[in-house]
Amino acid sequence: MGLRIQCLCIQTSDPARLAAFWQSALDWRRTHAEDDEVVLEPPAGSPEDGVAPDLLFLRVPEEKAGKNRLHLDLRPQDQDAEVARLEELGARRLDVGQGSGVSWVVMGDPDGNEFCVLRALTRQELADHHAEVG
Repeated sequence: MGLRIQCLCIQTSDPARLAAFWQSALDWRRTHAEDDEVVLEPPAGSPEDGVAPDLLFLRVPEEKAGKNRLHLDLRPQDQDAEVARLEELGARRLDVGQGSGVSWVVMGDPDGNEFCVLRALTRQELADHHAEVG
């Protein structure tokens, strides 16, 4: 079957503002911008270009209410440094009942959309992943 995910649609009352946060957070490029929608794509020529779904920010009149039904999990090389950088960009830590013994950090973007910053992969996990992909 020739089906793939083209984009993840994120509803927001301010597409430009929320896209600016995620553009800085992911270091992605803005490929389309209108008042009611903004598209972000991975950097041109990167391993994610044409593979990772685009992020499409769509204007809606209402603010976010309730917990996300879908969220992003981000895998950094340095979890502590990445959490600190994302906080500087406007994200904040959230408690959604995850408890204290988890290896990830739950955060909210400027609209309050939840996402997780996972722990970095160990060298062995990276080696195993490259062996599987290679």
